[in-house]
Amino acid sequence: MDYLGREAAPFSEDLWRRIDDAVTSAASETLVARRFLPFFGPVGPGLGIIGINAPGRTEIFKDGFSTMEGRRLAQVPQLYEDFWLFWRDLEQTARAGLPEEISAARTAAQNLARREDQMIFNGVKELGLDGILTVKGAGVQTRGDWQAGEDAFKDVAAAIAALQKKGRHGQYVVATSPDLFTALHRIQPGAGLLELERVKSLVGGRLFMSAVLEPNTAFMLCAQPQYIDLAVGQDIKTAYAELVDLNHHLRIVETAILRIKAPDAIVIFK
Repeated sequence: MDYLGREAAPFSEDLWRRIDDAVTSAASETLVARRFLPFFGPVGPGLGIIGINAPGRTEIFKDGFSTMEGRRLAQVPQLYEDFWLFWRDLEQTARAGLPEEISAARTAAQNLARREDQMIFNGVKELGLDGILTVKGAGVQTRGDWQAGEDAFKDVAAAIAALQKKGRHGQYVVATSPDLFTALHRIQPGAGLLELERVKSLVGGRLFMSAVLEPNTAFMLCAQPQYIDLAVGQDIKTAYAELVDLNHHLRIVETAILRIKAPDAIVIFK
């Protein structure tokens, strides 16, 4: 089944290839959370409901029935962003023998990527989706002054110790807002190193900045698939929506959900 409607589009294979390349490259350049989250999938466009299993889930047997305790079901949302290709632009470039102008595809892909990161970091309250910064049960640690001194290094070291005490072992990740990330670019007196490099040394280089995070925001998590992952049904792909007034309406779609299985594998610096 051509659920993306591509067969209805009067586009050459070369144009579709250029659209796909533009969308993929623009999304990859923008996405942040996918750089450190475990990835589950893609499992197919039909994925509508998925289980979120707590690490200590058990099967309960009673009266000839068995149920799973520690598992909940969640609806997988569709994320989308639209753009247009105008017939006169396509005709003009075709007559001139020039490549089609598809910068609109890149812009739409960047918008979709930011929406995915926004969902992952802050959740979607209207849909009942938890985010890393909004899920109940995440650890909270008082943040020192990351603008001076070595509070950033001390805070991250303390967060690692707290996670290890809870038994949350694996790859640790720190993500910050742009202002805090910039503040870490200073030489630490006596160490001869950027504070950024000292923090990176604690987490194996896994320090990331995201523009969708509000100022003065930072968190750490143990990025292991038993604690958290990004489940994807249909990965980012462009569909042909409709022909309107001779112009081409296209939609970039994906289906994905953040699965937080162990909220206590997250530490939010506040």
